[in-house]
Amino acid sequence: MRTVITKDISQFSDLKKQLLIWANQHREVVFLDSNNYHQKYSSYDAVLAVDAFTSIKTDYENAFQDLYQYQSQAKDWLFGYLSYDLKNDTEDLTSRNFDKLDFPDLFFFQPKKLFLIKGNQLEMQYLRMCDDEMESDFEEIIQCLVFSVQSSEVEVKQRISKERYLSKVSKMLEYIHRGDIYEANFCMEFFAEDAQIEPLDIYQKLNAISEPPFAVYFKNNFQYLLSASPERYLRKEDTKVISQPIKGTTRRGANYDEDDVLKFNLAQNEKERSENIMIVDLVRNDLSHTATKGSVVVEELCEVYTFKQVHQMISTVVSQVENTTSPVEIIRTTFPMGSMTGAPKISAMKIIEELEETKRGLYSGAVGYFTPTGDFDFNVVIRSILYNEKKQYLSFSVGSAITSQAIPENEYAECLLKANAMFEVLK
Repeated sequence: MRTVITKDISQFSDLKKQLLIWANQHREVVFLDSNNYHQKYSSYDAVLAVDAFTSIKTDYENAFQDLYQYQSQAKDWLFGYLSYDLKNDTEDLTSRNFDKLDFPDLFFFQPKKLFLIKGNQLEMQYLRMCDDEMESDFEEIIQCLVFSVQSSEVEVKQRISKERYLSKVSKMLEYIHRGDIYEANFCMEFFAEDAQIEPLDIYQKLNAISEPPFAVYFKNNFQYLLSASPERYLRKEDTKVISQPIKGTTRRGANYDEDDVLKFNLAQNEKERSENIMIVDLVRNDLSHTATKGSVVVEELCEVYTFKQVHQMISTVVSQVENTTSPVEIIRTTFPMGSMTGAPKISAMKIIEELEETKRGLYSGAVGYFTPTGDFDFNVVIRSILYNEKKQYLSFSVGSAITSQAIPENEYAECLLKANAMFEVLK
């Protein structure tokens, strides 16, 4: 049981930054920020969960079964992540590529302290064991001084050279032309060794550059995720399930006129539309595993959304489920998300494993939460920096969808466009 109090925060313009500074003293932190981006499906403007009362940490083997037991028994707020390599739990797949980040495949925790921001209201929900700390914590939070702590410059290296990237995309095109797959998301890693950064500083800079609707600051002891993700993986509201895959990207223009032209061209681009539609078909199939008969519907197809750095093509696919359907089962039967795999899904994941050189881990996985009633909301971990402070190893990956119309040079340029924000904050 939780004690709940509400605060009027209309006069606290820096509250989100103060919450983050205060939160960073804890071992476990999940901060989710919508950056006030207008979206149809949303519960809160920002959410902070800190300090684990209980937790689950595991590798991929039987991970979804373990998560089902944890979620169904806790019946409380749970925050955490699903790594891409949980694919090995749902299918006969492996992940043998290089991994120096060494994050667990799955991690969730039940927070002692929870903060929910909506408009001018802050709702604090504390477990009864620590509810006597609510007022003193709030006073501590609003007295936190907002200041900038500069990170050292990081020397970023590229795991796959441009030449090898072009060769690997050409190999993927061979698989496509042979009919093994129609589309696959191919990613490459950028990394830094002996990296000493201030994770909170890097997160705030990355978030300020992009202001995406699914930003995340995640900390589990010495492991960090600093995410400026624009993409939702999956959300459940009562018996409605919502998936919003992104496929199709173009840069922002230098002025309004150029921006409008670029946006229009993206909307009309047949290659980008075909990428998006293939993934929509995959998502429809994934949702059908738990959907009530005839309830899978495409609400939006290939709509272009504008973000600070790029325009993106997004579709919205929804379904209805029985109220007895386990939320973990809905996730298990749709994971990993179609936008980061390809079609057919299993064949694409096998080819991805063959051609990529780094284990994806949390990159292209998902971060989010379960509510006490079994609703949930998860993002897609892209446009993100992963950092193991103990090993001083920093990593970020970028990718693009390869279809029969793909031109390797153009795909490489799209990857660099997506990497811009990460390079900028690490300078």
